Amino acid sequence: MKTTGARRSLPWLLGTWGVTRLLLLLFVFKVYLFPGPDVTSDVSVIYHGWYDVLSSGTFPQKDVTWQYPPAAALAILSPGLLPFLDYASAFFVLAFVADLVALCLLLYAGLRPAKSLRGAWVWVVGVPLLGPTVYARYDVMVTAVAVAALLAGARHPRLMGALTGFGAMLKVWPAMLLLGAVRRRAWGAAVVSAAAVAGLFALAMPGAFAFLTFQRERGTEVESLGSLVFHIARHFGWEGQVLLNYGSVEFLGPYVDWVSTGALFLTGAAFGWLVLWRLLAKRFMTHTLSDAAFVAVLMFTVTSRVISPQYMVWLVGLAAVCLCFRTTRMGLPALLVLAACFVTVLEFPVYFANVVASDGLGITLLVVRNGLLVVASVMGAVRLWRATVPPIPGPPPLPPQTARTQETPVSS
Repeated sequence: MKTTGARRSLPWLLGTWGVTRLLLLLFVFKVYLFPGPDVTSDVSVIYHGWYDVLSSGTFPQKDVTWQYPPAAALAILSPGLLPFLDYASAFFVLAFVADLVALCLLLYAGLRPAKSLRGAWVWVVGVPLLGPTVYARYDVMVTAVAVAALLAGARHPRLMGALTGFGAMLKVWPAMLLLGAVRRRAWGAAVVSAAAVAGLFALAMPGAFAFLTFQRERGTEVESLGSLVFHIARHFGWEGQVLLNYGSVEFLGPYVDWVSTGALFLTGAAFGWLVLWRLLAKRFMTHTLSDAAFVAVLMFTVTSRVISPQYMVWLVGLAAVCLCFRTTRMGLPALLVLAACFVTVLEFPVYFANVVASDGLGITLLVVRNGLLVVASVMGAVRLWRATVPPIPGPPPLPPQTARTQETPVSS
C-alpha cells in the first residue's frame, strides 16, 4: 500500500521538479533576471578563465581563488564536452544534468521496498529554494556523486568507497561520508580511489596541490557564523572593512584573526566529537551511514570560516538521502535545513547588499539562517548519538531485603 501511494505521488513530484528546474534555467540563461547581483558571473568569468588555464595543461598556480582539489579540474573542463554551446551555457546544462542524475538516484532508492520518496521531495523542493546559484556553481555535480556514494553504501561498499574517494578529490567534504562506514572495503576503496586520482593529476599537471596554501590563508567570510561578531561590532566603532579577498567577500581588520582561529577551534571540537561518537557507537542500522554523513557535514559547515550559499546544496543532498530511509531520525533537522535554504536565497543574492552593509535586515537574515543551521546541527548530533550509542549502565538494583536493611529510620 505504501509503495502504491508513493507511485501515485510520483507525477506531482516530477511535475514540481520540471517546473522549478525550468525556472532555474530561465534565470541562469537570463530570460528572467533574478533579484540581486548576477550569480552567473563566476561561471562566465572565473570558471571560464580557469578553463583556459587548465586546457593548457597546468593548474592556476598563481590564482588565489583556485582553492579546490585536483579533480575539480574535471568539473571546470566539462563544458568542453558540449562544443556546440558557449562555455557558460554548457556549464548550466551540465549542472542541470547533475541535478537530474541526483533526482533519478533518489527516485530509484525511494521506490524500493521499505524506502520513501520523502528524500526525492527534499531534493525537488530544496534545490530551487537556493535560486539560480545552484546551477552557477559546480557543487551540484559534487553532491550528485555524494548521493550516489551514500545510496550505494549499504549494498556495495567498494563502489561507495570509490565514489567517496573521487568526490573528495572534487571538493574534500565527501570524505566525511566515510564516518559511518563499518566495512573496511569502503575505506580501502576510498583510499585507493583518492590516491589514484591525486597521483594521476600530480604527474600530469603542475600545481595540483597549490590549493592547500590558498585555502589555509582564507579569512572570515561575511556570511559565516563568526562574521556576526563583526557585523555587530561595526555598529560600535570597529574599524575593519569588507573586501573581496581570496575569492569571497571577507572581513579584514582588527581581531579577524582571532575569530578565524576560533572557527578553526570549533571545527576541531566538532571533529573530536565525531571521533568520540565513532568510537562509542555500537548500533549501526542501514540509515546510520547517511545520518552520520549529514550530521558531520552539517557540523563542519556551521563551524567553517566560510558558509557560501552553494554549501547548502551539500546539505540538501545529504538530507535527501537520509529521508529515503523510513527509520531515519533526521526528519526535523532536514526541515530546518530547508528553512535555512529559503533564508539563504534572501541573504544571497536578493539582499546581499544589506549583508555587506551590516544593516538591520542583513544581520537579521544571517542570524536566522545561521541559527537554523546551529539548531539543526545540535539536534542532528543528539539524535545520532541517542540512536547509536548505548546508554552507560547504572549500578544494579539492590535486592529487596538489602534495600530494607539500608533504609534510614525516620526519627520521631
